[in-house]
Amino acid sequence: MQNYFNYFTEIEEHFQRRRGSLLLLSTLDWALIETWQEAGIPLEVALRGIDEAFDKYEARQRRGPLRRVNGLAWCAQAVMEAAEQQKEAAIGAAPARTTEADAGFETARIAEHLAAGANALEAATIAQEPLAAIALRLRAIIETLPARLTDVEDLERQLAVLEEKLFATLTTSVPEEQLLQLKAEAARDLAAYRSRMSAVQLRQVEQQFVHKRLLELYRIPRFSLFYMRQV
Repeated sequence: MQNYFNYFTEIEEHFQRRRGSLLLLSTLDWALIETWQEAGIPLEVALRGIDEAFDKYEARQRRGPLRRVNGLAWCAQAVMEAAEQQKEAAIGAAPARTTEADAGFETARIAEHLAAGANALEAATIAQEPLAAIALRLRAIIETLPARLTDVEDLERQLAVLEEKLFATLTTSVPEEQLLQLKAEAARDLAAYRSRMSAVQLRQVEQQFVHKRLLELYRIPRFSLFYMRQV
C-alpha cells in the first residue's frame, strides 16, 4: 500500500517529464488518477502506461507535427492496457498480507488523520445528522486502532465503506442545481478525451470529479490512508 500523495506526485512528475514541460494537472487529471488508485493499479504500471502512450505519440510525431498533449487523460487508454497486461502476468500469484510495519503506517499518524476527518464532518454545514454518525464511526475506529493495524488492508476497506456513505450523503443532500453544475463542468473537461476513454472510464472519472469538488466545497478530507499527510 502506497501513500496516495506519493502515487499522485510520481504520476504528475513523470507525465511532466515525458511531456517535456511543466503542466499542472487539472481536477479532471486528479480524478483520473483517483480511478487508477481505486482500481488497484500499481504506480509502476501507471508509469509504464504513460511511457507507452508517449512512445507511440513520439513515433507518430516523427511522421508529422501533432497537437500538443495537454492532459493526463490522453494516456488513459495506455494505462488501462498496461493494467490488463499486469493482471494477466499476476495470475496465480499469492496476495501479500499488509501490516502496519511493512506499510509504514503508525498508530498515532492514523489516529490524527481520522480525527481530522471526524472534526471536519462535525463542522460541516450540510447533512449534519448523517455526517455526525459517520464521524462517530471514525472515532470508534480510532479507539480500536492498535488491534485493527494487524491488517491495514482490512482497515482501508472499512474506511472505503465510510467514504461511500459520505459521498452518497453529500450527493443526495447538495442542491440539485449545484450538482448539475458540477456534472456539466466535468462533461466540459472530459469532452476532448471521450474518444480515448471507455464509457465506464468516463463515468468513473466524472464521479470522482464531482466527489472531489463536493469535498472541496464542504471542506471535508478523505478518510483513506492514502491521503494521510507525509511526515
